[in-house]
Amino acid sequence: MTVLINTGQTIGVINPRLHGQFIEFLGNCINEGIWVGEDSNIPNTNGIRNDVLALLKQLAPPVLRWPGGCYADTYHWRDGVGPRDKRPVSFNENFGTFTRDDHQFGTDEFLRLCETIGAEPWINVNMLSGNIAEMKDWMEYINRREGTTLSHERQANGHQDPYNTWMWGLGNEVWAGGGTMTPATYMNEYRRFASAMPKFTKSVFEKSKMYAIASGPDANKPREAVKWTEDFFKSLADYRQPPINGYDMHFYNWNISDQKDTPTSFTEKGWNRVINGALELEELINAQFTLIKNGLKLIHEPETSMDSKLATVDLIVGEWGNWHYSAFKAQPALKQQVTMRDAITTALTLDILQRNCDKVTMACNAQTINVLNSLVLTEEDKMIVTPNFDVFMMYKAHQGGIALDVPRQDPDSGVYLFASKKGKEVIIDMINASYDEQKTVNLDFLTEVSVESLTRLAADDPHDCNTISNPDAVRAYQVDTTDFPIAKHQRLTLPAASVSTLSIYLK
Repeated sequence: MTVLINTGQTIGVINPRLHGQFIEFLGNCINEGIWVGEDSNIPNTNGIRNDVLALLKQLAPPVLRWPGGCYADTYHWRDGVGPRDKRPVSFNENFGTFTRDDHQFGTDEFLRLCETIGAEPWINVNMLSGNIAEMKDWMEYINRREGTTLSHERQANGHQDPYNTWMWGLGNEVWAGGGTMTPATYMNEYRRFASAMPKFTKSVFEKSKMYAIASGPDANKPREAVKWTEDFFKSLADYRQPPINGYDMHFYNWNISDQKDTPTSFTEKGWNRVINGALELEELINAQFTLIKNGLKLIHEPETSMDSKLATVDLIVGEWGNWHYSAFKAQPALKQQVTMRDAITTALTLDILQRNCDKVTMACNAQTINVLNSLVLTEEDKMIVTPNFDVFMMYKAHQGGIALDVPRQDPDSGVYLFASKKGKEVIIDMINASYDEQKTVNLDFLTEVSVESLTRLAADDPHDCNTISNPDAVRAYQVDTTDFPIAKHQRLTLPAASVSTLSIYLK
């Protein structure tokens, strides 16, 4: 079997925000992972540890979501602004974190981090224990240019200009810990919060740049997810619509059926279970996209020329990643190692998001540091780069490219494929998800191509992981491409349990 890469068959533009990241005060994601404080013996810049900061600059995530997650539902922004020695101390018990929170990493620390690494901030509003006035003041503090008490307070805290933060999540997982709401009760609250958002415009005819994100379904419960979205849009269609731009579904690749299966100890059966679990996301995306389209058809036609009709709501995957059973018992909370099994599913997920770039606008890996599907693990003053980091770096070239309509899987070899193009360059992902068999894939092009580079991520053993004593056990490397011909046909042999990205140029 030969797979044809036809650069004339396209899907759409890959939004860079599909490569987003997510951080919250959970386990050691923030404290010790990102934030060590200015007085720490660990080298830092304004309290952010230098090794992690350098890596985040290299990664340059297009979007960074904060403060949660579940933590957002108990977070009050005023606790985290102003002089750090005067900030209150509270207690965080989200997902087994069980530790004091001294609020040293707050709004300004987060937004300055985003500025430093080039990320667009996505802030989630406290809709459970907070209130509308608190949300409105937070947005004013961050974004108001005019001279008000709140803008002066921001300036006094060291940031003269507005941050211009435009992505705002209203509620988080409201179907569970975010309030155990129904779509109708959530819509009642959402209408009030969304309608109260400051617009930061100077004309009633000027469109606000604020981007309101609603809490979508728990995609790990497919039947509930369908009903939730149907009922949500029925409630949305009643009378006038509040501002709504995005709809945030969450999907975790749960690996909890076999409690003996751990991030680094698993059988071939466990390997295949996790790989197949990640692939479920594609069907869920298609289902939710269709439900949103059908839901928008319920919106009434405007009665006057002054009214507008809600025509689009973006589908977002605000949290995704592998969640192994052992993470529930881990201390620090939800910390888990990363092997090629996780790297394979991370690559498969990114390819699903990219292949569905006409349906999904934004997505965030959960979470960037020390929690679940991490790119970075820290241990005191040491830092470990996981194979997931290499996958994101290998895939950066797809950002802003045009997704090509190629088969998801080669039926002959079983290799998973994705391709995008930028001008004459074509980037092709090839994932050999086999536990122990190398695979050969044949690629055909409509014109001669030259192979420019081949980057590969593989391990001697699928259970291998990077540790303090062996930090580069599983790292991406360049494959020698000098023997590849300039031709319409390219043949590649892929190691077992590997991710490869091939860069070719059309002649």
